[in-house]
Amino acid sequence: MTGSLTLLACLSLFHVNGFAQSADLSQNLSICMNSLGVCDHSLLSGPQAIQVASNEHQRVLADCRRGQQFCVQAQLTAPEASAFAVAWHKQNVSDCLQGWEPCDTSKLTELESKQVAIAALLHNRTNCMNNWSPCDHSKLTEAGAKEVNLAEHRHNMDDCTEALNSCDPSKLTAREVSTVAVAKHERNVRNCTEGWSDCNHAALSTVEAGRIAVLEHQRNWLNCKSGLESCDYSTLTTAENGVMAHLERQRNYQACLKGSGYCDRSLLTAVEANAIPLRSVQTPRENRP
Repeated sequence: MTGSLTLLACLSLFHVNGFAQSADLSQNLSICMNSLGVCDHSLLSGPQAIQVASNEHQRVLADCRRGQQFCVQAQLTAPEASAFAVAWHKQNVSDCLQGWEPCDTSKLTELESKQVAIAALLHNRTNCMNNWSPCDHSKLTEAGAKEVNLAEHRHNMDDCTEALNSCDPSKLTAREVSTVAVAKHERNVRNCTEGWSDCNHAALSTVEAGRIAVLEHQRNWLNCKSGLESCDYSTLTTAENGVMAHLERQRNYQACLKGSGYCDRSLLTAVEANAIPLRSVQTPRENRP
């Protein structure tokens, strides 16, 4: 009986150890396949070692695709190293032609260096023409400098016409100063006409001021009739104030009658007050916070 128990214990221990060993092997394979830590290649079977080696090589290729600085070329095959060298050179030439970083001019051929130099001049001219940075006027040809000067003058004129901070009035001709002044006046008239805040009434002509006054009165009258807080009662005519008083009495009566909204019982006539159930009436004191 004792021998049987001993055998059973040994078998149980064997199964436990076997399970633990199997778990260790599985964990090691996961580490090797996913590069999660130190991989013990001695624990891998033949097929597993091949699979892990393939995965590791694919990671090397992925690093090389990210850029030359990440690539361990010693781990590439000869065809792979050649293919990546071609790709890196092509990318470097493209970066240099576009004026992007990183650009390693030391890796360019003589012909590519000339092409990059021409491209740099064109990029500089384009930047100067469009008022972009960087712009180096010293690198412009005589003809290019004339074109850039004209372009910069046009940009300044546009800035002045639009009243931008980048405007330099000292660079405008007498005719351009007049044109900018007209644009400024028209912009002010438009602001006043639309009721925008940037309106200088003092800069309006007599005719313009009269027309704007009519528009502003119409806008205020509409605001008042719509019950907006922006209504300026002080600018209303006697007739308009009468209309507003009538509208307010109607609104107040409906609020009191329906029991919804601000109700001021003191504004009700005797007939209106008698027609309103007491439960629907709120005094001004009760209705205010």
